[in-house]
Amino acid sequence: MLDFTLEGEFIHMIQLLKAAHIAQSGGEAQMLVSEGAVKYNGEIDFRKRLKVKSGDTVECRGQVIKVK
Repeated sequence: MLDFTLEGEFIHMIQLLKAAHIAQSGGEAQMLVSEGAVKYNGEIDFRKRLKVKSGDTVECRGQVIKVK
């Protein structure tokens, strides 16, 4: 599990995937989301501009990110 500490109120899903080094680029992150490869709080989510906030969990490519 990877702990990710927010510097603001939220981070967009695509930015989080890049910051956590799960995706190399914004295009790759968008592709992962649109293919249904990302789970947000346990459910597949297709929203690219989703605002991920403290307390949320994101899963992708076998990695779990806990946002603080």
